[in-house]
Amino acid sequence: MQSVLRKTAKRSVKAYLLTRPTTWLLLLGVLLLTSLIGIALFVALSLGGDTDLDEDFYSPSTDGNAQITKEVLRWEPLIRKYAEKEGISEQVGLLLALVQQESGGRHLDVMQSSESLGLPRGALIDPEYSIQAGVKYFADVLKQSDGDIRIALQSYNFGAGFIPYAKENGGYSKEVAVAFSEMMAERQGWESYGDVHYVDHVLRYVNGSGPTVSNGNQAFDVERVHNVMKNYLGFPYVWGGRKPAAGGFDCSGLLEYAFGLNGKPLNGTAQTQYDVTVPVSEEKIRPGDLVFFSTYKEGASHVGMYVGNDQFINANDNGVEYSSVTEWKQLYPFLGYRRVL
Repeated sequence: MQSVLRKTAKRSVKAYLLTRPTTWLLLLGVLLLTSLIGIALFVALSLGGDTDLDEDFYSPSTDGNAQITKEVLRWEPLIRKYAEKEGISEQVGLLLALVQQESGGRHLDVMQSSESLGLPRGALIDPEYSIQAGVKYFADVLKQSDGDIRIALQSYNFGAGFIPYAKENGGYSKEVAVAFSEMMAERQGWESYGDVHYVDHVLRYVNGSGPTVSNGNQAFDVERVHNVMKNYLGFPYVWGGRKPAAGGFDCSGLLEYAFGLNGKPLNGTAQTQYDVTVPVSEEKIRPGDLVFFSTYKEGASHVGMYVGNDQFINANDNGVEYSSVTEWKQLYPFLGYRRVL
């Protein structure tokens, strides 16, 4: 990822620090402490949790069916945190794909954000700061790109200077990316500039509206959650019902209650639960994955938990019951399977 260096600002900061040695020492101390915390966090995440990957690093194909690895998925909470802060929570899936391309989730500079800050490549060694800076930079170029995902992605690699160039030349295309790369390489006296295939490289990790999951394990006991729901089979449907005391459940309320009893917060509406879960392809579904439909309004308005054999448990107009995924697909738009991680 390339960016324009602000030399004048750097000189001012340098002069300020040189005339105030106490500030300089304090800054060094903060940087050292941040670095140590970042290293500890990275080591803990790298060694902890599930580590039974089938390969050291997933080498994806280029047919559009590549997958997000567990190394990347473990950073999803931090990515979501800063995506929400920057107002782009709907882009969490795309940001996961970007991380898969940039670092595979295995480097301290998770989003390779150092260059956007005017630092050498890989200079950041605090994973959370890398994610914070990377998400902010992507939010900035996405806004400057007027929401054009492909221009924003290519600008994450080329730098924000690509945005006006693309707009002046009819928008994003591979030809425009190549022309910009050649122009910048000649201007800098380099053999090449950036990755002209960057958009394709990121989007190969995206299937439909979001990333597909590679070896992403549910972070809860599926059977225990299922058992809670089974206790309420036949309970009536109650709009807004979140607890048995309400006399019944609505669809998202049933899941919120059952998951909450098992230490896995899954609060909110069906759409909220859709937004905090990760897509999984139908070939890889397993009991415990959630199923989403669009019923009475656009977007996710109904949710249930898949239990196997084409069945999912849910609260609908008939009350809490098992339903057929296939039959529901014939009645309502199916939004896919998603995994709770």
